[in-house]
Amino acid sequence: MIRTTRAAVLETLGKALVIKEIKLPELLFGQVLVKVLFSGVCRSQVMEVRGGRGSDPWLPHLLGHEGSGIVAAVGNGVTKVKIGDEVILGWVKGDGLDAPGAKYICDGQVINAGRVTTFSNYSVVSESRVVKKPTGLPFDTAILFGCALPTGAGMVLNELKPSSDSSIVVVGLGGIGLSALIALKAIGVKMIIAIDISGEKLELAKRLGATHAFNSISAGFRQAVLDLTQGGADFCVESGGQVSTIELGFSLIRKGGGKLLFASHPFEGEMIQLAPHELISGKQIAGSWGGATLPDRDIPQMFEIFQSANIPLGSLLTKRYSLEQVNEALDDLEAGTVFRPLIVMDHSIDFQPSVTEGVFV
Repeated sequence: MIRTTRAAVLETLGKALVIKEIKLPELLFGQVLVKVLFSGVCRSQVMEVRGGRGSDPWLPHLLGHEGSGIVAAVGNGVTKVKIGDEVILGWVKGDGLDAPGAKYICDGQVINAGRVTTFSNYSVVSESRVVKKPTGLPFDTAILFGCALPTGAGMVLNELKPSSDSSIVVVGLGGIGLSALIALKAIGVKMIIAIDISGEKLELAKRLGATHAFNSISAGFRQAVLDLTQGGADFCVESGGQVSTIELGFSLIRKGGGKLLFASHPFEGEMIQLAPHELISGKQIAGSWGGATLPDRDIPQMFEIFQSANIPLGSLLTKRYSLEQVNEALDDLEAGTVFRPLIVMDHSIDFQPSVTEGVFV
């Protein structure tokens, strides 16, 4: 019987996550227990751990919002999935009951969790945060559909909806930026301009379909982009995570209708500065919340699009870590040395859960 799970716990902002054995709670109405096989690591977790989002009233708590696994138990009211279903876990709200976050126990202390967390061998999540994994999609690659692809590809497919003749700049080649890039490639956009400070990421972007690539530390790259696009791109997808990259992206779109869409997370309190005249000249800027993705509708469609276009999704997963190495994964992501860290859960010593009406027995 599964009564406990190993999990990475954030106890203090600015400190390393601590691996603990925590007690699983009884399932509440609308909750699902998932045996987590893989978890991705997103810049959002870096921000949370480093204190970049300001004060945190939920400490101590669990983290992680993109993963894949197998349903181990379901609480009352759950109809979307059943025991044994292969699922994707993601932070974007989908169909199903929107159950509250779980509360775990460790040494008499409550460990909080949101409606989805994935830095643990087992996780109690809301029914609304799981989607059945498409047949043929490997469990490791499936984690990309929990955050990076819904956000990055969703920005392209659901919000910008560019024509094949559009010129588009992608600033920042992390998981979200690369996801946007492969979506642009999949729908046949002819001019895809990738910008980053990493030569390795720029090389990958070219292999994945970027028609042009510029290192942002190179002199004259900004003018080169403006010349290439005849005064500015039609669109820019920004995911660099800094005020400076948002401002850069805005400078690279054209007047009279150019649009910047961003999904990055600068530190709390930082502000972007834009010239008002640029706005009244017709430039547009907007933020994206998860690429306007509806997971139960869009994830199967995205998988079909990428499969039909022979997009090598596994290229985004360049390094694997154990749960015990989660702090190393966060450091590597922050340093820009990996595209999307992949946490591989260890279930070598494991038992199957027994459950009656959502209560562990």
